[in-house]
Amino acid sequence: MNNKIIIILGCLLSLTACGKKSSNTDEANALIAPTIADSISEALDYQISHYPSSQYRDVYKNFMQDFFGPGHILADTAASGRYLRQELAEEGPFEGPLYEKTGFRGNFYRVNLSLIKEGVIPYDTFFPVFVESVQGITPPSGGEWMKTWNLIDSVIMAKGLHFPDENIDRQALADQFAEGNFIAHHSGRFNESVHFHYRIISRDNFEKIILPLIEKSK
Repeated sequence: MNNKIIIILGCLLSLTACGKKSSNTDEANALIAPTIADSISEALDYQISHYPSSQYRDVYKNFMQDFFGPGHILADTAASGRYLRQELAEEGPFEGPLYEKTGFRGNFYRVNLSLIKEGVIPYDTFFPVFVESVQGITPPSGGEWMKTWNLIDSVIMAKGLHFPDENIDRQALADQFAEGNFIAHHSGRFNESVHFHYRIISRDNFEKIILPLIEKSK
């Protein structure tokens, strides 16, 4: 574990400021911090190794999806269904993994739409599961999410990571945050290099319904 990451997270998670006498709560938080840092660091390493063209906003999106799920594109279920069918009709490549966890908690999975195109998962099975994945989810408040993202961003900085157009992305996201908008889209660089067509499915629905169909097709 990078000592710099532990120190930063210890400061953020502690109820007292760094440099002050530690309490029992501080000591407990110090034990928790490395575990959180490890999970965040591993998620960042995965992003960079699998998507080297990622910009800062793509990294943000991955972690954001882990807490907000697909709700932002399901405000209009009928429109979401039309858009999904339109995307499935595209002739371009459907690349990327068949599925992967989001963020560092894995609350959701990105599921490749190629599984529908190739008949592994019937559309009539996939779409209801996709819709259901947002039901019952209580997204974090703006304040709660900002605390989480600041924690993640601290690990990004502690690891010394830098991304193309990072300052532009940081400012654009800061402007969104100021307006209470925490939803981000992939960068053009990411979309052009990856061609990853996917939808977000909750972990429970993925493991109970989608994964068995994938395993059965092997």
